[in-house]
Amino acid sequence: MTSTDTPSTSAAPTARPAATPTTPALAVRALRRHPSRVAFEWDGGSMTYAEAEQTIARMQAVFASRGLGRGACLALLAGNRAGTWCATTAAQGLGMRTTALHPLGSLDDQRFQLADAGADALVVDVAAFGERGSHLADAVATTFTLDPADYGVDLTAAIAAVGPARHQDLARPEDVAVINYTGGTTGRSKGAMRRHSSLGPSTVAILSDFELPERPRFLAVAPISHVAGSKVLPTLVRGGTVYLQNGFDPERVIHLIDEARITMTLLVPTMIYTLLDHEALDRSAAGSGRALASLELLLYGASPMAPARLAEGLERIGPVFSQLYGQTECYPISVLAKEDHRTDRPDLYSSCGSPVASCEVTLLDPDGNEVPTGETGEICVRSPYVMDEYLDQPELTAQAFRHGWLHTDDVARQDEEGRLYIVDRAKDMVVSGGFNIYPREIEDVLTAHQAVAMAAVVGAPDDRWGEAVTAVVTLKPGADASREELASALKSLVRDAKGPAHTPKRVDFVDDLPVTAVGKIDKKAIRAPFWTGHTRQVG
Repeated sequence: MTSTDTPSTSAAPTARPAATPTTPALAVRALRRHPSRVAFEWDGGSMTYAEAEQTIARMQAVFASRGLGRGACLALLAGNRAGTWCATTAAQGLGMRTTALHPLGSLDDQRFQLADAGADALVVDVAAFGERGSHLADAVATTFTLDPADYGVDLTAAIAAVGPARHQDLARPEDVAVINYTGGTTGRSKGAMRRHSSLGPSTVAILSDFELPERPRFLAVAPISHVAGSKVLPTLVRGGTVYLQNGFDPERVIHLIDEARITMTLLVPTMIYTLLDHEALDRSAAGSGRALASLELLLYGASPMAPARLAEGLERIGPVFSQLYGQTECYPISVLAKEDHRTDRPDLYSSCGSPVASCEVTLLDPDGNEVPTGETGEICVRSPYVMDEYLDQPELTAQAFRHGWLHTDDVARQDEEGRLYIVDRAKDMVVSGGFNIYPREIEDVLTAHQAVAMAAVVGAPDDRWGEAVTAVVTLKPGADASREELASALKSLVRDAKGPAHTPKRVDFVDDLPVTAVGKIDKKAIRAPFWTGHTRQVG
């Protein structure tokens, strides 16, 4: 693909503003406001706001010298590094589009994404992905490496050789800024195309509806190539600092929050469960009585949090939790504010919050009719930051936008005050004995047991029931009952709470549950062994 090629587009069903600041423009505006402040900090290094702006400008010069410009596509396989964010911002400022490869993706999946997105160049974080990058370099015309490698162009050295440069903002609101690939938990990943006209409003929505600290000290431990990255620019707009960590080490995270007085972080539920089960959390609470005492905001998302474990977190870490909800195709959709995490209203723990101000939400039945309050329907949305389309997938795009709304595949109900309660993903529903069963309802019951750390429920093939409700469970440290006794207890717990149809026919205990690149429990991987040799498509 040449630098002048752009993907075909179809008319989007949402109205878009005529003009809006591009994300590179917002970024550089923020960086220029506080040149001497620290923008990024990591183990052994830091980068000021001024240095970040200059890095972006020099990267643009390097990209342009290689013939990369408007319409070209830059892919990135990188960890949580300042250079990752700068390279993305630099490319988008030149009118290029970017796509982040899944950090835990397979070689085949990453090569598929490079080909599907039409990537012209690739940036590889050598420290984290050096070997994998060497196997991907032949898939693009130009490979850049962050730090030296025996392949590609050393981007770090190249920008040092450029000398002082000036940032360019050549991006237009109508330019495709990013192609974000869906997680692939329910099938082959799809490339969701977003233009600059949608990325700007998304950042504004986060600044408006999320309870960010006044000057955030944001710990980015989840991949900034995914949802954690959406908090980097808001942090800089607020004049804060982004603390970058690669990989989730619970003891290191606890220590860093206390040592650096971190005020904000974003974790997926599986990470929070691990923190709650780690002995270092008790040491953190020793001085003040509350663990992680500097935290003002602990955002969690990507998947629901078990109510029992959320209650534990509120007790031990405090009233700092806020749930975010959105998806690759539209983010953010709703937020459950800190004030809604109330000990006197545990029923709210199952909610994913109220729609943000700039996102219109409705619940529709399969025929496109709005369902009454309190009844279940599919969450459907309209917003200035809804994706434009799935890249080269017109039929899937039309299906996603049927009835004039973006369909999320998430089934929910809404209360009288407008809060959303996700029942489950439509594709995760188990059909057993003619009953439609949503796994999350069972998972919430299972994780209420004192011995259970995490639980996933899937449907397994069954000659009698069609699908048998099957639970896969991990246990907290120190759980001492026999597996047979625990399985029986868990089945009884579900039977008493939900009835016989929801009761697992089988309970398996595992050391770890598989997770996707963004930390969601991977239902597709869990289902696969049960369905091997059967005709049904897994996922």
